[in-house]
Amino acid sequence: MSAPVVDLPAYEQARRIRDGELTAVGLLQATLKRTEAVEGQQPSSRPYALDAADLEKVHAFINRTEARALQRAEAIDAALAAGEPTGPLAGVPLAVKDNFCVQGTATTAGSKILENFISPYAATAVERLEQAGAVVVGKVNLDEFTFGSSNESSAFLPPVGNPWNPAHVPGGSSGGSTAAVAAGEASLSLGSDTAGSIRQPAAFCGVVGMKPTYGRVSRYGLIAFASSLDCVGPVARNITDTALMMNVIAGPDRRDATAANLAVPDYLAQLDSDLEGMRIGLSPDYFWLKIFDPTTGVLEEQPISPEIEKAVLEAAELLAGRGATIVEDVPMPNTHMGIPVYFVISRVEAASNLHRYDGVKYGFRYGEDTGDLTELYRKSRGAGFGLQPKLRILMGMYVSAEQYEKGYYERALQARTLIRQDFERAFDPEGQYGLDCLLTATTPTTAFKIGAVYGDSVLMQYADMLTVAANHAGVPGISIPAGLDRGGLPIGIQLLGPDFSESRLLQIGRAYERATEDASWRSIRPIVVRNLP
Repeated sequence: MSAPVVDLPAYEQARRIRDGELTAVGLLQATLKRTEAVEGQQPSSRPYALDAADLEKVHAFINRTEARALQRAEAIDAALAAGEPTGPLAGVPLAVKDNFCVQGTATTAGSKILENFISPYAATAVERLEQAGAVVVGKVNLDEFTFGSSNESSAFLPPVGNPWNPAHVPGGSSGGSTAAVAAGEASLSLGSDTAGSIRQPAAFCGVVGMKPTYGRVSRYGLIAFASSLDCVGPVARNITDTALMMNVIAGPDRRDATAANLAVPDYLAQLDSDLEGMRIGLSPDYFWLKIFDPTTGVLEEQPISPEIEKAVLEAAELLAGRGATIVEDVPMPNTHMGIPVYFVISRVEAASNLHRYDGVKYGFRYGEDTGDLTELYRKSRGAGFGLQPKLRILMGMYVSAEQYEKGYYERALQARTLIRQDFERAFDPEGQYGLDCLLTATTPTTAFKIGAVYGDSVLMQYADMLTVAANHAGVPGISIPAGLDRGGLPIGIQLLGPDFSESRLLQIGRAYERATEDASWRSIRPIVVRNLP
């Protein structure tokens, strides 16, 4: 039986539309029909109650832009009929994480303080995707201002459910993006990654998620969390679609001084090349986690899930069979500092970035007369921000205060340098290891249940233990599906490479896809779509 059109790869959808086998409007209508079948109650900032049927739904979208999407799809079909160019993503449905500005639409960042903000402009990445023919079908949920790893801290509830088991989290903060793609509510999505916020939910939802090199994709129009860590990247169902999306969104941007002024390679060009001469490393520091126990003050070692470890080692064998050399015991001794360093640096930068939300310039304003500007600030921010932004503001201000800066913030910056040096040593072509990439697990476990971890900020943060180091170092990483655990939840493996090595990571990821194309787990669909035509 042929796959439903909404589940086809994005590159195949675009080809059929360009060749006249499918219309952009037809694909959009099929996508909206799928969304109606799986989405359930739309998240809201007001109190909610779920019935039994809603417990089995995804709840990915904060805002569905159906009228705008239909207008866009009709314009693409008209352009094709007139023989005009439409771009490589002609008619492909795109879900946008709701911390990206989309012109003329609400952009909330998952926070009540921006609930009624209508963006007057578009983020560069969104603009480029629409110019390439993508059709934005809506804005998807996220942890409030991306502060979380489970999608439970959003002001817009109910929380997103994992399409493979809606009682489990989709991961975060780009969980709405990965859930929508996994459930066929969009073929592609745009996400942001500050500590693993694309890669971790991609692993939890069984899709591909890439964090490019810092600066490879413009951050203009992205609502900032931690500006030295934030990266914009693609979410897709396969490596080819990921490469296609990178071709569109990567490149310099005069509106973003941190965007790298480098030419963009064709990420599709080398996808199916062999791996002869490639050196892929395995590090023991990514199989054992060092976790600080606050009750004892001791670093304790805990192994990653045995099923996930097995998936990583099997992937290494498969890649070796494709011509790669596997290099074992690559030391990454400072990996364990990634989360403590992130706790400090991200909070300082978050506190700084959140100062702009004051109830005066835009966004939520406290409704009653306060008679005092300072009181207006206090009450607007107190009512508009949820718990997680408040915690980050308090901690950020604390560790950056003059009396504590040297003890916390400066030491965190020094530790970040050590993490970067680990990668430089591993990837040095003249060094002992000379790696082209590092192969690791993406997450220590598969997706946990909704409510199981939320409320414990420290434990929640450790879900990003294996991804955050790449953000500190600025290097690219990608998570790719690598099977299912005994409970039927997806397992993800991660490839990390040197600066601007996205082409190489995509090539290696594609080799793994080819090596596993007949694996039985690839024929299994997420629970929410399993019984749909």
